[in-house]
Amino acid sequence: MNRESLSIKAAIATLGCKVNQYESEGLGEALTRRGYTMVPFSSVADCYIINTCTVTARTNYQSRQIIRKAIRNNPEAVIVVTGCYAQTAPAEIAGIPGVTLIAGHAEKDQIPDLIARLLKERLEIRVGDIGQTRQFSSLAATRFKDHTRAFLKIQDGCNAWCSYCIIPSARGRSRSLAEGSVLEQLAHMGRTGYREVVLTGIHLGAYGQDFSPQSSLVDLLRKVEEQHPVERLRLSSIEPTEISDDFIALLRQSALLCPHLHIPLQSGDDSILTRMKRHYTTSFFKDLLEKLCRAIPDLAIGIDVIAGFPGEGEAAFERTVELIESLPVAYLHVFPYSVRPGTPAAAMPDQVSPDEKKKRAEILRTLGTRKREAFARRFHGRSLRVLVEERRERSSGLRKGFSGNYLPILMTNADASQVNQLVQVQIENIDGTRISGRIMTP
Repeated sequence: MNRESLSIKAAIATLGCKVNQYESEGLGEALTRRGYTMVPFSSVADCYIINTCTVTARTNYQSRQIIRKAIRNNPEAVIVVTGCYAQTAPAEIAGIPGVTLIAGHAEKDQIPDLIARLLKERLEIRVGDIGQTRQFSSLAATRFKDHTRAFLKIQDGCNAWCSYCIIPSARGRSRSLAEGSVLEQLAHMGRTGYREVVLTGIHLGAYGQDFSPQSSLVDLLRKVEEQHPVERLRLSSIEPTEISDDFIALLRQSALLCPHLHIPLQSGDDSILTRMKRHYTTSFFKDLLEKLCRAIPDLAIGIDVIAGFPGEGEAAFERTVELIESLPVAYLHVFPYSVRPGTPAAAMPDQVSPDEKKKRAEILRTLGTRKREAFARRFHGRSLRVLVEERRERSSGLRKGFSGNYLPILMTNADASQVNQLVQVQIENIDGTRISGRIMTP
């Protein structure tokens, strides 16, 4: 096979967060510019790129499964493994026969130039010390296949070192995309036709702290607000300690920012938060959410919570449930604690059994469903501005979209001409978490 040929077919599989999704799109665009043909991952390709995640042991397993699937699809293909799992466990991945290249995060930008010269018989590992990396990745995505919303990675890395988390070892220190580049890329996305962009990062609230002089996420958002390059801007996840009064005031007054925040809680017990190295208390968290909802009554707040962290006894878990019951949240993301070798939590005593973690996670997910239903019911009979998506609900064939406060809404009268348009929808029916309504005519 001539690997210099412009007819080389390449496929990318992505696991994990929106940052990984963004970087995969950037890789795909870089390959396309070099003449490669991008094909579905399930098809026979000359090169497969697997952009891995390592946030849990389960994602490591899934990454290995996908690597082996690519090798089965075409045993002669170049197999490139990158992402967080590749950064933290390159030797483990090198033990999979058929892998051609293992690339760390700092080396990810080089992948498009390396593929053409890689030979099947040679395994190459390019994983440097990510802790020494200060440069922001040059991979930029401008098109997002099968997505109405665009993503823009403006921050990478994390300095927090929570006791359960391997990500600082995988992603390195916090670093930010220059303000000028953020504004330029947002303007380009707006000109391309995207109505909504999601700003994403590993530790989004740390944006600008690596600049000299230092800047902040609020400083950036104010500049974006002035230029208004797109119609809606959404934030991914932000830490509770980084939501200042200035941030709340900006969100309340903004004509651009979506009234939607995702704020990690992780535990509702103060002793567990201390063991996790989370630098806030449950009373601080509750006061913050109540302050946010007083300032922005229709604000949707999602939270992360970990079930079964080491040392979480029955009483600590009950305190978590009681706290969440009292919080004005719209939904939960629940994660059973996953042991990550190399983190302080992995060596802690009083590990919770897998069965108990599973049971507690199920209790929290049931609570999350109740919270989601209660939040949705507040909007019955009201009208919300919704971005219409291409995808349809399988059972009904109705088109779907999201409101600014992140409610998934089915539209009974949407047609193809309204895809990627922001429309007013009258909410007519709420059945559990299923919300439907009719687009209002001007």
